[in-house]
Amino acid sequence: MSAVQFTPAARVQRIRESPSSAAANRVRELKAEGRPIVDFTVGEPDFDTPQHVKDAAVAAIATGETKYTPVNGTPALREAIRTRMERTSGIRYHDSEITVGGGGKQILYLTFTATLDPGDEVIIPAPYWVSYPDMVLANDGVPVIAPTMADNGYKLTPDALRQAITPKTRWLVINAPGNPTGAVYTAEEIRGLADVLAEFPQVWVLTDEIYDEILFTGIGFTGFAEAVPELRDRVFTVNGVSKAYAMTGWRLGYGVGPAPLVAAINKLQSQSSSCPSSISQAAAAAALTGDQSFVTESVQAYRERRDRAVELLTQVDGLRPVVPDGAFYLFLDCAGLIGKRTPAGTSLDTDQDVTLYFLNEAGVAVIQGSAYGSEPFFRISFATSVAEIERGAAAIANAVSRLS
Repeated sequence: MSAVQFTPAARVQRIRESPSSAAANRVRELKAEGRPIVDFTVGEPDFDTPQHVKDAAVAAIATGETKYTPVNGTPALREAIRTRMERTSGIRYHDSEITVGGGGKQILYLTFTATLDPGDEVIIPAPYWVSYPDMVLANDGVPVIAPTMADNGYKLTPDALRQAITPKTRWLVINAPGNPTGAVYTAEEIRGLADVLAEFPQVWVLTDEIYDEILFTGIGFTGFAEAVPELRDRVFTVNGVSKAYAMTGWRLGYGVGPAPLVAAINKLQSQSSSCPSSISQAAAAAALTGDQSFVTESVQAYRERRDRAVELLTQVDGLRPVVPDGAFYLFLDCAGLIGKRTPAGTSLDTDQDVTLYFLNEAGVAVIQGSAYGSEPFFRISFATSVAEIERGAAAIANAVSRLS
């Protein structure tokens, strides 16, 4: 009897594996082979989860908080989210306007599942986080990439937004502070986009603010819904505890916005994962309501790391760092390396060639800019020690010096 060949569904065939996950897996394989690799790929804090957050999780286990929870989270977590959002944005969200999930990533995916019909368009400014376009494609939508420019800090302009909108546009995605550029929108810039959106009531805003606590501007963060409260009924804000509280593995994110959308997301979750981990919810509630000194101290460390990475990599011929205002990534223009030849005589024709050269010849793992919709660039994460940043930058500089 012949074996039946497995064929994935069309939605699987039209998307990629996450480039970030693929790069991280490759680093693990190389390290397992005994190769020393400086890993700049993973967007994950190197700090441990704060102790009081871990204590809250242990207490939840000890007191039997190990059962299913409501789909939209425990009352304690919902109250923590409500209090946090009111403190940071001045907006008070009701229970019907709050959803929680297994990470902000799941909330983003379910948002598209809940709202996109075949052919619906989603505007995504580039450079973008690697998963946005594939999430849209997996849910029968059409990603519409809106390029941004260095001149305006790699932020979407009102003119570029207007040009990207069509009758099929359903969403505009805004990620700020942004991955990979660290771009942060001012309240005035947000209002400029809102003026355009006011003319197109069918377009909603999906704003991913997962890095909103990691800022280097010296001023507070202004979210989209806060800047334009008149559009609150069309703005869905996604956040979580992964980045600010070093809780990536806890997988806990949340979204706040219009009740009908939240109800649709909750319905989907009730038929998929039912609810996030009860233990992670207890930990997240403690993170959001407890001592915030960890956030302050870690952001100061990220600032020092950013400054050191920029200082060292600016000195490398052919590289131009984009200095980030937030998050913990450095996006580097490597156009100056394109066309150069390696010591083995191979031409570096793309940013992927550059990243492979760094990996193979310098033992430094970075992610190519094409994964973020912009070439020729590469991204590094500086969520690692200053010593590791210095070691990686020195290896990159040495590798570049051997190009001809």
